[in-house]
Amino acid sequence: MRRELLPEQSTALLKELHLLTRDGRLNADSLRKLKQVNHLVGLLTPALDDVQQRFGQPVVVDVGSGNAYLGFVLYELFMKEKGEVLSIESRADLSTKAGQRAKTLGFDRMKFETGSIAAASYPERIHLLTALHSCDTATDDAIAVALKHNADHLALVPCCQAEVAQQLKESSRESPMKVLFEHPIHRREFGSHLTNVLRALTLEAHGYSVTVTELTGWEHSLKNELILAKKVRAQNPEARARLEALLQQTGVKPRRLPLPV
Repeated sequence: MRRELLPEQSTALLKELHLLTRDGRLNADSLRKLKQVNHLVGLLTPALDDVQQRFGQPVVVDVGSGNAYLGFVLYELFMKEKGEVLSIESRADLSTKAGQRAKTLGFDRMKFETGSIAAASYPERIHLLTALHSCDTATDDAIAVALKHNADHLALVPCCQAEVAQQLKESSRESPMKVLFEHPIHRREFGSHLTNVLRALTLEAHGYSVTVTELTGWEHSLKNELILAKKVRAQNPEARARLEALLQQTGVKPRRLPLPV
C-alpha cells in the first residue's frame, strides 16, 4: 500500500478521510479516489511550488470542494508552514463535517465556507484556484472568481457541460458545421468539447498559459479533462481574436463564462 502514497503523505490523514481503513487497508473505491487525488497533486506541484516561493502566505481556494479531500492533502503536503486553504462547498453537511475534521487534525489555517461558487466570500487575492467536477456552468463561475481575484494558477476539471449543447439545439443558424451536432449524442459530445475549448481560449485571452490534459486514466473516470492555467501576461489579443471568431462561427455564447470585453 505504501507505494500508493506520496512522499511525506501520512496514513493518519488518509484514515481520517476514510481513504484508508483503520487497519491501513485500501478498498477498490478508496484506491481509485486516492490515485486521482495524488495524481492531481503531482500535476499541481509546479504551481504550488511557485506560489510558495513567490508569496509569503499563499492562498489556495478549492471551490465545489465536497469532502475537501484535495484541500486536506494539499494542506498536509504544502501548507503546514505557511499559507491558507479555503474550501467552498454548497452542501452545509459536507462543509460542517470537513470543518470539524480540520479541527481534529489541527489544520488551523484550513478554512471552510458554505455557499455557491458565485455567491461565496473570497480573499482579495487568490494564488491557486481549483475546481474539480464542478457541473455545467459552475466551472464558468470558478473561472470568473479566479479572474476577479487575480489568480496566478487554475486547475479545472469540468463536468456535465449542458448549456452550450442546448444552445446548439436551439440555434436556427444554418452552417456546414451543423452536421457535427445534428444527432443528440453528437450534440452532447460536441457541446462539451466546444465548452472546454471556449474556456481555454477565454483564459488565454485573459493572459494565461493553458495546458489541457488528462486527469487520470479513463478506467477511473469519464469526466477526465484537466485544464491547467498560469497567468503570464495581462492579456492576449491573438487568443481573444480566435475566441471571438469561434463564438461567431458557432453562434453560441456561454452566459456565465467571463468573456473578455
